[in-house]
Amino acid sequence: MLGVGLAIVGFAIIFSIMYKKSTIDKKIEELNNLEDEKLKAKIKAKEILERAEKESLAKSKEIEIKAKETVYQMKEEAEKEIKIAKNELLQKEGRLAKKEETLESKIEKVESRAVELEEINQNLENKKTEIEDLKKVQEETLERISEMTRNEAKEMLISKLKDDLVHETALAIREYENKLEDEKDRLSKRILSTAIGKASSEFVADATVSVVNLPNDEMKGRIIGREGRNIRTIEALTGVDIIIDDTPEAVVLSSFDGVKREVARRAIEKLINDGRIHPGKIEEVVNKSRKEIDKDIIEAGEQALLELGIPGMHMEIIKTLGKLKYRTSYGQNVLTHSIEVAKLAANLAAELGADTKLAKRAGLLHDVGKVLDHDIEASHAIIGGEFLKKFGEKPAVINAVMAHHNEVEFESVEAILVQASDAISASRPGARRETLSTYLKRLEGLEEIATSFDGVESSYAIQAGREIRIIINPEIVSDDAATKMARDIAKRIEETMQYPGQIKVTILRETRAVEYAK
Repeated sequence: MLGVGLAIVGFAIIFSIMYKKSTIDKKIEELNNLEDEKLKAKIKAKEILERAEKESLAKSKEIEIKAKETVYQMKEEAEKEIKIAKNELLQKEGRLAKKEETLESKIEKVESRAVELEEINQNLENKKTEIEDLKKVQEETLERISEMTRNEAKEMLISKLKDDLVHETALAIREYENKLEDEKDRLSKRILSTAIGKASSEFVADATVSVVNLPNDEMKGRIIGREGRNIRTIEALTGVDIIIDDTPEAVVLSSFDGVKREVARRAIEKLINDGRIHPGKIEEVVNKSRKEIDKDIIEAGEQALLELGIPGMHMEIIKTLGKLKYRTSYGQNVLTHSIEVAKLAANLAAELGADTKLAKRAGLLHDVGKVLDHDIEASHAIIGGEFLKKFGEKPAVINAVMAHHNEVEFESVEAILVQASDAISASRPGARRETLSTYLKRLEGLEEIATSFDGVESSYAIQAGREIRIIINPEIVSDDAATKMARDIAKRIEETMQYPGQIKVTILRETRAVEYAK
């Protein structure tokens, strides 16, 4: 039994050894297969690299050939352009030579003419001396015949001349005004109608208040908040007065600063839509609305430049220009007005052959000082000019801005055109609105100016302040003096008052003789 057991154990060991050997042989075979595959992969990779190198060499040669062809073509074009430029230079040299010959001949003529004029002047001096001697003899003869001294005759003559001068002045004014009126109508109608027709634009009327519609009247209480904390927070953060009255489902925002008013309006609308109204949320929404408005301001400024085709302007000027969107003057949106003035000025400049780009740029910027004049005691024209000077605007643009209300002298035609365009835009029917107090003060001012002249009995501002009719004393003021008075009153109004459009001055003089038959 022991021998059988040992035999079994021996067979088991032998079988185990044979099994392990076969397993080892299989792994060796697998390793050999992996080595073959690795070798094949290396060979394939080498082939791919060789193929890629060949393709890259071919493409680089192709690119090099194309580049050489391009260089050759550019060289030919450059040679053609140089040849054309040389021909043009030769032609210009020929024309210049001809002009030099013409100028030399003209200079010779001028010199000969100057010699002739010198001789004529000498003859005139001699004649003048003879006339002076003759005049003295005549004066002595006249004094002896008239039995009057020279001073007495002079005073009598001056007195007569004064009366004649008033008459002649009145006639001259009438004649000049008639001629000027005809010529002005003919030219101005053509130029202005052409310019205004080209510059048609939309008009937006704004006010100093904004109305926010509410979904219901309960929302008023939520806006006010407990003990008024919400409304006080909104007013403190925005600087706008919130008026909550009996108007159903609406609150009114009041402020002269259009930017602040718009921030408050947007913030309240966001709070209403969100539904959460408390001081923390109010501060968050106001800050968000203020950022949106800042972005809108820049976009408004850039849009104005894009609409007018004006390039190259400092960002601070663009921001200030954008703020005009939220500023009004006599109910007229200032940015819309500025764009309209720019278009009118450019069109007038084109009609008159002036610099259209300068006129357009100055017209757009002429009222930029209106958003800067809250804390500075000066007119918006001067403030705007000083502001533009800080950011490197052209002197011609600065002068046009500062001169458009006659506070500095005009230095260019374009500056005058900007002032004219400003007046056209402001006087357009419906462009501006006046408060009742301002309107009444303007009428009172017109009547005060008229009654300040000697000989005026009464004056009446009519046609909404577009005309002033003056009744004068016929015993004090003659017909000729009335014509001159009308001119003086109109000039005084121009110098002392600001008004849209024009004001007609009409003087009425009447002599009545009354008698009763008994």
